[in-house]
Amino acid sequence: MKILHVYNRHRGGGGADNAWDATIALSRRRGLTIDCFERDSRTLGTGIGGKLSALANGLYAPGALRDFAARMAADRPDIVHTHELYPLISPWLFEVCAQAGVPVVHSCYDFRITCPIATHHDGTGVCTRCPDHGAHQAILNDCRNSYAESAAFALRHAVAGWRDFYRRHVDQFIVLTDFSATWLQERAGIAPDRINVNECAIHASSLPVDPAQGRYIAFAGRFVPEKGLDILLEAARIANLPIHVAGPAGSDPAPLLARGVPTTITSGPDALAEVYLGALALVVPSLWFETFAIVAAEAMAHGVPVIASRIGALRDTVREGVTGLHFEPGNPTDLAQQMRRLWDDPALCRKLGAAAHADVTTRFSEDAHFGRLLTAYERALDRRGR
Repeated sequence: MKILHVYNRHRGGGGADNAWDATIALSRRRGLTIDCFERDSRTLGTGIGGKLSALANGLYAPGALRDFAARMAADRPDIVHTHELYPLISPWLFEVCAQAGVPVVHSCYDFRITCPIATHHDGTGVCTRCPDHGAHQAILNDCRNSYAESAAFALRHAVAGWRDFYRRHVDQFIVLTDFSATWLQERAGIAPDRINVNECAIHASSLPVDPAQGRYIAFAGRFVPEKGLDILLEAARIANLPIHVAGPAGSDPAPLLARGVPTTITSGPDALAEVYLGALALVVPSLWFETFAIVAAEAMAHGVPVIASRIGALRDTVREGVTGLHFEPGNPTDLAQQMRRLWDDPALCRKLGAAAHADVTTRFSEDAHFGRLLTAYERALDRRGR
């Protein structure tokens, strides 16, 4: 089977980029013929020119579409597997696939299909204004903290909806949790037989840690409002516990240090592994739905239990009372209580950590992931009668 993967790398990287890289690498190891069509947002400048280019190509990317059509003509794949398409490729690519008669499988790492900014978070809480009332809500709410950018995101979302790109052209969707599958059905009108749940492939450590020996509570992720880091900082103050924060390279630590909570801050590609090894628990205090939370699964792979918001896909990735604990989203007092509960109960900490490691070993294994991936590909081919 020959698969052409299509993706637009994010400027700051992140979990989605890591997920599709892992799927591509696994597919090659398992014998599939893999080719890639790639664009990279890091090639865009940070000034007005880069923003105008992102706007124009997000609406319609003639250069990328010409290059893609030429690639398809020169070396026709059996399946096109798309990932992130904005801003330098755009969903118009689906039209090229349809003209060529090649089935499409699309992976959803966020809520791009139903939300112009892909998070369903308006800066203060969960937001469904755009699917409820129209993409112009992103402008009224100034979701990008810039009316020009908000208008650009709203416009490209409206165009995708007007053309109905996803429902017309994608043969099979891959989502990461049952929550996201239900969301696509109810909010995007996608039929259940076109949706496949396939959790990320996560390698379970052969030497899991003893989390009860952990020296701090950990956080890993971008320093953006929807990740809820402020909630964790306040909970750490209430519980009087130390935290260790791992952020992307170049993250500004000043706002964290200003909170007066005992905080160790690391950044860069090696920061995550270092943080997991010394953690008693990882906290995922997200205020948005998430679609999987790779950092949660990675912590579990090391035998570290996770304390997560009781919201969206986090209820699927982290099994409450089995592989971790949940707390009310946005409630630092509830989070502080759950943190203290694990800190003061080594036996519970070890029990949850061991179950978390076992869960990753089975549910998130490469064998399980690849088997589910092949099923999605076979369904896409069957849908086209091939």
